Amino acid sequence: MIEELLPHEVVVVEVHGDDGTEPAPLYAEEAAVVAQAVPKRRREFALVRACARRAMEKLGVPPRPVLPGERGAPVWPAGLVGSMTHCEGYSAAALVRAADLASLGIDAEPHGPLPDGVLDAVSLPGEADRLRRLADEHPEVHWDRLLFSAKESVYKAWFPLTGRWLEFTEADIEVFVDAGDGPPHGGFRAELLVPGPLVGGRRINRFQGRWSVRRGLVATTVTVPHTAD
Repeated sequence: MIEELLPHEVVVVEVHGDDGTEPAPLYAEEAAVVAQAVPKRRREFALVRACARRAMEKLGVPPRPVLPGERGAPVWPAGLVGSMTHCEGYSAAALVRAADLASLGIDAEPHGPLPDGVLDAVSLPGEADRLRRLADEHPEVHWDRLLFSAKESVYKAWFPLTGRWLEFTEADIEVFVDAGDGPPHGGFRAELLVPGPLVGGRRINRFQGRWSVRRGLVATTVTVPHTAD
């Protein structure tokens, strides 16, 4: 699902559902991170890292631990750029060589409405207005959840480039719908409302992303090339 939203250089490994698949054993350093966590959390942690290790193998990189760094962001082996996501019934990792992309972010969420009050907390007035128009035209999509996921992907692409927190209200996202048959899908543009990262010596003021809704999930991705548009 996420693989279809990313450039061909990016390797994606996904696990759908809970079919009894047992994740590969954690490295000792990883196991220590979740030693006190509940079993569900430990399983999610292990499944998404199993995806990451399989992605490393596909890129010809020996599998290594993926430890959470500052603010929980995964620390990747030198020369790799990546992102991970997991929600109920789904885990995925996306990896690419650092020479091919400056950064990327992926996110998956259950395709259902956000809890009451969350949209007001994460959206700007202009975003909420645009979502209402989209809901009139395409009521089959939970646009509030899609916006939340898009902001998560934006943050995951932002943080490795800046090392700084990005508030939900510091990126203004406009979502577009692609015409055609099949499940709903399209793109989005995120205008950064704070000074953006420097990439290749140039200031980046916006991120571009893709989205789709399939199999009860909404998925979003953001890629940051080395050369800005």
